[in-house]
Amino acid sequence: MKELLLALQFLTRLPLPAVQADAGAFGRSIRWFPAAGLVIGILVAVTGWIGAQLDPWVGALAALVTWVAITGALHLDGLGDLADSGGAIHKGPERLREVLADPHVGSFGVTAIGVQLIAKLVLLHVLIASPIAWTLVFVPAAARLGPLVWSWWLPPLYEGLASRFRNVIRPGDLIAWLILLGFAGALATPALFAAPVLIAGWGWRLRTMLGGISGDGHGAGIELVETGLLVFLLIALRIG
Repeated sequence: MKELLLALQFLTRLPLPAVQADAGAFGRSIRWFPAAGLVIGILVAVTGWIGAQLDPWVGALAALVTWVAITGALHLDGLGDLADSGGAIHKGPERLREVLADPHVGSFGVTAIGVQLIAKLVLLHVLIASPIAWTLVFVPAAARLGPLVWSWWLPPLYEGLASRFRNVIRPGDLIAWLILLGFAGALATPALFAAPVLIAGWGWRLRTMLGGISGDGHGAGIELVETGLLVFLLIALRIG
């Protein structure tokens, strides 16, 4: 269970007991990212439901604030960095990587973060007061299957965070979580079956744009897959 606690410590700002671990244990914690996402999803859904007792917009705002606060805006930072680097893609791959390594946030990044927050707020407003509001629990978990796939599929861009996860992903980890995702989709909503498609699409985008994966790529991907799943939940709601 040490790896699960490490995953929760890395992906959330929850008050947790300190865990002593080496680099190997930290790398193996990626196997528990979807489980950490499930904890995030439960808290997001519960706070959204409580706020929705006053008004759907209050519920959506409560869910969004919880989502950002519990993750410490970790993934939004990656989204901003990828947006800034994407703005320099016309200048070649070297310039793109230079911008990606720059810790400052530019206009593309600020705009991407703002649009992402607005998109989540609007989508949550519709979903939080719907009969399928409880399926929000599974969205962060499904999105956090992405880092396992991207780490296994794509080479790391740097000797950093992403490289620590490269050699610890086993095919059995991917199969187990895909099976659990299938059960969740059958139990909750078929919209969750869009997760593998969204994850594969982002991996392909990173491969063509950057040639590999980085911590920012993981963060941006998680954010985009989450929003994509919210869109598919809305489509499922309207069709149903």
